[in-house]
Amino acid sequence: MISLIDDDAFVRRATENLLLSLGFEVATFESAEAFLESGRIDDTSCLIVDVQMPGMTGLDLQQRLIDLGKRVPTIFITAFWSEHARTHAIEAGAVGFLGKPFGEESLIECLSRALDGRKLSKA
Repeated sequence: MISLIDDDAFVRRATENLLLSLGFEVATFESAEAFLESGRIDDTSCLIVDVQMPGMTGLDLQQRLIDLGKRVPTIFITAFWSEHARTHAIEAGAVGFLGKPFGEESLIECLSRALDGRKLSKA
């Protein structure tokens, strides 16, 4: 299952629709806190998370998961590109860091890396 966390409802819906069209099971959350409270961490094979959100940021969530001993392949998405944030995320193990709006192929490439190199294509 792909867990998608973004406080922007439009981005959540659009990305969820893309993931569903690729055949993935998707769970969406409007905040990092909602994801943590959902009990879906262990069901998540890949996490797609916004960097900047009210409350806990995507980078904070990444660190929380590391502190909990959970290594979930993570793809960050952001409308506020920062090389510092990108470097921090990648050094902590993120498999991708995409600026919004991101292209479908860029997300598919990141998902392929996150899911052990499986080749994905839009049907």
